[in-house]
Amino acid sequence: MALRAAIKASRATGIGLGALGFFWGGFAALMPDWQARAGVSDAGLGLLLLLASLGGMSAMAAGPWVQRALGALSLPVLAAQLGGVGLMAWAIGSPLSLGLVLIWLGWSMAGLDIASNVEISHREAETGLPLMNWNHALFSFGFAGAAALAGIARQAGVGPGAIMAANGVCVLIAALATRERVTQAGAASERASLGHPPWAIVVPAGIILFLAFVAENSTESWSALHIERSFGATTGAGAFGPMMFGLMMGLGRVFGQMAAARLGEAQLVALSAVLAAFGATLSATAPVQWLAVAGIALIGVGSAVVVPSVNSLLGQRVARAGRALAMSRAWLIGFTGFFVGPVVMGAIAQGVGLRWAFAAIALILIAILPGLARLMRAPQL
Repeated sequence: MALRAAIKASRATGIGLGALGFFWGGFAALMPDWQARAGVSDAGLGLLLLLASLGGMSAMAAGPWVQRALGALSLPVLAAQLGGVGLMAWAIGSPLSLGLVLIWLGWSMAGLDIASNVEISHREAETGLPLMNWNHALFSFGFAGAAALAGIARQAGVGPGAIMAANGVCVLIAALATRERVTQAGAASERASLGHPPWAIVVPAGIILFLAFVAENSTESWSALHIERSFGATTGAGAFGPMMFGLMMGLGRVFGQMAAARLGEAQLVALSAVLAAFGATLSATAPVQWLAVAGIALIGVGSAVVVPSVNSLLGQRVARAGRALAMSRAWLIGFTGFFVGPVVMGAIAQGVGLRWAFAAIALILIAILPGLARLMRAPQL
C-alpha cells in the first residue's frame, strides 16, 4: 500500500528521472563507440568527459533561478532539452564534436536531475511519504533498460548515432508526460527569497553526494570498457556491465524504499556503502568475466540508496522555503563527482589499468562513512 502511494505521488518526477536514466544508460553503454569515433586515448576520453562537468555545474548553480522561471514547466522543458542531446549524438566524429555534445549533455542531465529531486523533496514534505528511493529506482531501471537495448542493437549492427537518435525521441515523448501542477510546497518555495544556504548541513551532504557520484558514474562510464578490455569480451558484450549495474541499482532502490522505514536512512546508507565497496573490490580482483559483472552488480545494489537517502536526510533538516537552494548547493558540490569520477578513472586506467581504477572506487565508497557521521551531527534548521 505504501509503495502504491509512493508511485501515485511520483508520477511526473518518476517519469522525469526514468527518462534521465534511459538517456544516460544508452549513452554510457556506447562509450567504446564514442571513444573510437573521437579517436582519443583513455586519458583523452577522461578529459573530454570533464567538459560535461562544465555544463553540469552551470546547471547546478542556476538551478533555483531556472526552476523559479519555468515553474510548472521545469520538468517538461528540461526533459525535452535532454532528448535533443540524443538527436545530436550522431554528429560525434572528433574530439571537438564529442566535447560539445558532452557540455550540452552535462547541462541537460544536471538540470533535469536537480529539478526532479527538489520536487520530490517538496512532495515528501507535503505527503509525509518517503519517495526518493522509488523515484531513483526508476532512473536505474531506465538506465539498465537502455543499456541492454543499446548492447543488443550494437550486436545487430545498428550504428551508435541511430541508437541515440531513437533514445532521444523516447525522452522527448516522456517529456510530454512530466507536465503536472506545482505542489503547494513547490509554489511556496518558488515565491520564497533565495537567501543563504545552511552550509553546516549542505557541506557534509554535498561531500557524501560527491563520493557517491564519483563511484556511480565511474562504474557507469567505464564498466563496459572494463568487461571488453580486461576479459576480451566481444563487441557489445561490455554493455552488460552498465546494464547489470543499473538493474541492480533499481532493485536496490525498491528494497531501499521499504528498508528505510525499518533501518532508518542513516544506517541504510552506512550498510550500503560497505556492500558497494566489497563489490568494487571483487570487480577489481575478479579472475573471470562473470565475477567482474557480479562485482559491478554489488556496486549497484550497495550504492543504490546513498544518493536518494542523503537527499531525504538533507530535506528533513531544512525548512521548506530554503529547500531548493540547500539541495541545489549540496548537488553543486556533489554532482561534480559525477563528472570528476570518469576523469580520474581515465587517468588511473591509462597509468596502471582498469583493475586498479575499480580498486580506487572501493576506497571512495568507504570514505562515505565519516561524511555520514558528520551530516547526522548537523543541526536541524
